[in-house]
Amino acid sequence: MGADEKAVQEARFTVDPVVLELGRRFVDAGFELSLVGGPVRDLFLGRASPDLDFTTDADPDQTLAVVRGWADAHWDIGREYGTIGLRKGGHQIEVTTYRAEAYDPDSRKPAVAFGKDLVADLERRDFSMNAMALRLPDLELVDPFGGLSDLHAGLLRTPGAPELSFSDDPLRMMRAARFASQLGVGVAPEVQAAMTEMAERITIISAERVRDELVKLVKGASPRAGIDLLVETGLAERVIPEIPALRLEADEHHRHKDVYQHSLTVLEQAIGLETGPDGPVPGPDFVLRFAALMHDAGKPATRRFEPGGGVTFRHHDVVGAKLVKKRMKALRFDNDTIKAVARLVELHMRFYGYGDAGWTDSAVRRYVTDAGPLLERLHRLTRSDVTTRNQRKADRLAFAYDDLEQRIADLAEREELAAIRPDLDGSQIMAILGIRPGPLVGRAYQFLLNERMENGPASEDEARDRLLQWWAQQPEAGDEGGSTPRQDTAESEER
Repeated sequence: MGADEKAVQEARFTVDPVVLELGRRFVDAGFELSLVGGPVRDLFLGRASPDLDFTTDADPDQTLAVVRGWADAHWDIGREYGTIGLRKGGHQIEVTTYRAEAYDPDSRKPAVAFGKDLVADLERRDFSMNAMALRLPDLELVDPFGGLSDLHAGLLRTPGAPELSFSDDPLRMMRAARFASQLGVGVAPEVQAAMTEMAERITIISAERVRDELVKLVKGASPRAGIDLLVETGLAERVIPEIPALRLEADEHHRHKDVYQHSLTVLEQAIGLETGPDGPVPGPDFVLRFAALMHDAGKPATRRFEPGGGVTFRHHDVVGAKLVKKRMKALRFDNDTIKAVARLVELHMRFYGYGDAGWTDSAVRRYVTDAGPLLERLHRLTRSDVTTRNQRKADRLAFAYDDLEQRIADLAEREELAAIRPDLDGSQIMAILGIRPGPLVGRAYQFLLNERMENGPASEDEARDRLLQWWAQQPEAGDEGGSTPRQDTAESEER
């Protein structure tokens, strides 16, 4: 028995019974049904596939008739493309009519025509390793384009000419980079050449679809491989140009670290610091990973050559945060994710200098407060940003950050660092000062917050005395005839 035949036999033993059950229903109704694409590929990889995808010669109405009464639920949101979705037990299932589809060169949407032939349907798929099917219910492997061999070789090829495949759906070029990250596979030379030649076509794809592929790539097992492929083919220039911009030109008189390679190393090191599901940063964590990749995005715009031969990147953290926010908005990320990544980029330089000068308790409090719920990610991003080959320097920075984390832990034992608030709330401020809601209350609140940061917790009486001392220096304190806060309150009660 050959290796491929043995792999087929082993895969058959791991097929879920629900697959065979659905296959029998379609065959009994006079139709063909095959498990297809990613689930088949994952069977041969020994991976669990979260979804089950099937293809059939039945049209959507006929598919609905077959699954009605068997599926726990079904929906037809993809009906115009031939896809019926359903749920059976814990399985999410999609059944799609055989396709013969083509994209208008200037359109983002496919023009779909239904077919009647399984092999013709497989030829329309993105890569040969995804163009395999198990015909049901006998589990006969249908592999007309050598997908299983490509899977063993770890190589991405297209069923037909790559130029035609990428013309049909340019997003497949992004998908190639995603598979390089997720599966650790290489790309056939003709595929990479077509990606390079046709990179401009990615611009017709919606930002949302590009974003989704980018997220899957970054969360993959080897995102460095996928990012390198995007950069080498020119796709990154069209999708996320801040990354290739990190490849700053070498200058023999102004030597400096390769920012692009440094960023990829930081990304890999950050991945190594992700935790298990019960830890503070369960992996794969997109926010941490993308912040690590983009943390130096502001360096190209801020690079300056100094007279003595050095290179500076002043304020690249602030500039980078703005660039990251702008790019993520263009890719239609949600606001919470944008804010989190941009905030990490903005804060990633905050730690430096701690080891040389040390920080007051006030500075430690501000560090924790500014990071907020991102603190654990910031810890990991800051540690990952050390890529120096100078072991003494690396050890010194690691020791300094160990010390900072211990300082944070010690303060957290004595104070509620995770939720620092002023010692008086807004209602107390208004009662003590005899003022109404408005900007003045906010100023007083901010003053007390700064006092809390600088000096730690205070009693209510201490906070009240500080507030009154601050109030005496404010121009508004003399309003209403120069009355004191107590007098203001008394007068208002009399009125």
